[in-house]
Amino acid sequence: MPPNVPAVTVAELPDGVTMLDVREDDEWTAGHAPNAVHIPMSELAGRLGELPTDGSVYVVCRSGGRSARVTAYLNANGWDAANVDGGMRAWHAAGRPMVSELPGAEPEVI
Repeated sequence: MPPNVPAVTVAELPDGVTMLDVREDDEWTAGHAPNAVHIPMSELAGRLGELPTDGSVYVVCRSGGRSARVTAYLNANGWDAANVDGGMRAWHAAGRPMVSELPGAEPEVI
């Protein structure tokens, strides 16, 4: 994990913020936070224009490793970003809402 990456726990995550999910398509499809923005880590550099520049961005992946690298990258390039510590595993364990893109499927973290 990159050093000195700002992080927040799921419990500390403010309501109504921009949450950037950097997981792969299959992970997103299985289950994600409602209203999250999905840009896989591998596509981020080409899709930076989809991120707001006037507020904080909270970055999430499955467990926190990929999102920490993306957080460091965003902060080095002018964004105010923080890593969601523990990722979607922690989100799910905390009982936070999730949705699936699979019709009729129960959302899950894969």
